[in-house]
Amino acid sequence: MEPHGAAPTSDDARFMRRALQLAREARSDGEVPVGAVVTLDGAVVGEGRNRPVALADPTAHAEVLALRDAAGRVDNYRLTGATLYCTVEPCLMCLGAALQARIGRVVFGAHDRRVRPVARLDEMRRGGAAFNHRFECSGGVLAEEAAALLLEFFRERRAVSGLDDPGDVAAERFGTGIEDDPAGGR
Repeated sequence: MEPHGAAPTSDDARFMRRALQLAREARSDGEVPVGAVVTLDGAVVGEGRNRPVALADPTAHAEVLALRDAAGRVDNYRLTGATLYCTVEPCLMCLGAALQARIGRVVFGAHDRRVRPVARLDEMRRGGAAFNHRFECSGGVLAEEAAALLLEFFRERRAVSGLDDPGDVAAERFGTGIEDDPAGGR
């Protein structure tokens, strides 16, 4: 994996907008607003939105569902050369799924400044983990919009639950870019 891989392309914003729409759909369903799209040769071949509550499935993250959808549509569990777009930096489980699918590139919106999963995966590699695949990774595409969806969702949740300082935890966790982290916010 290349955490500081290729710069965003001209198509990245277009596909991220679709992922953001899926994130809004997840939010409407009461799920954490995360959306994901898989593209191959410039066409969408898979989509997903967070559904762990609706499906009673802790693995039903937007990225995993998008990868499953894409694999079904192309009739191959290997998605060599495909790009995975997700509205927030994928968790380690979703990055592992992208590795298993042989995704060529991962593009995400908001950074997860608390967990920094892309950096954690890279640290594992440097520590001796012999992953049999690598992919490029670009973050920060439409990050402000992606982070705003998450912040608004968690503020509403905390307000309903009566917790003080609604949204503070989410505001600290989800960032829009590299402004406060020389390692790229990952």
